[in-house]
Amino acid sequence: MRVLVIEDDKEVATFLARALGESGHACDVATDGESGLAEARTGRYDVLIVDRMLPRRDGLSIIETLRRDGVTTPVLILSALGEVDDRVKGLRAGGDDYLTKPFAYAELLARVEALGRRAAPEQAETRYVVGDLVLDRLSHEVRRGDVPIVLQPREFRLLEYLMRHAGQVVTRTMLLENVWDYHFDPQTNVIDVHISRLRSKIDRNFSPPLLHTVRGAGYMMRDPRAAGDRAQGTSPGDARGRDMRG
Repeated sequence: MRVLVIEDDKEVATFLARALGESGHACDVATDGESGLAEARTGRYDVLIVDRMLPRRDGLSIIETLRRDGVTTPVLILSALGEVDDRVKGLRAGGDDYLTKPFAYAELLARVEALGRRAAPEQAETRYVVGDLVLDRLSHEVRRGDVPIVLQPREFRLLEYLMRHAGQVVTRTMLLENVWDYHFDPQTNVIDVHISRLRSKIDRNFSPPLLHTVRGAGYMMRDPRAAGDRAQGTSPGDARGRDMRG
């Protein structure tokens, strides 16, 4: 998911950005109300985490403005104000959930992911399958047959995106935007490096290979033994088997 944190406490904002990134989510930070509102209005985010007390514009004003503008992105309010009246005001302003500081990160992560699933039920599949490769989004476990595969967070996110689009060509631009959160080409070999690492983990000691390079186009997850290419929660795509190069 893409998460926007609107928080003026730099220590808290830095912690959340790092922790959410390590949990496999893309995270941007805005440190005042006006810049946070401008970012939230773009509609690029799956969940917003909004502090109540912010410079230039307070958190409840941000939420009320977004709701008036028709922006429905789920909002988790994060605040040191924890009385019942404070929570009620936050929810009535348009917030979807309310968490009081100090907080446990595990709880915050669970609440953020729950809001993301609620907002995008079509992406709420928890398990993807291609051939004998299985990825479980809830447990963050990956197996090929009976063999567990250990992936780094970015590798997990890359594999999840590829499996979600199994049977379809995934371009480098799609990967840069959706896995690395880049909206420009960084002119590096970051994709090639991660694809190579991922392929060595999920394909090297197994047969048949499932991660294929589509020359001049991108990459595709497909099981060449299957009549059609499907991952649980996705639609079948054009296999174009004659264009495949492992």
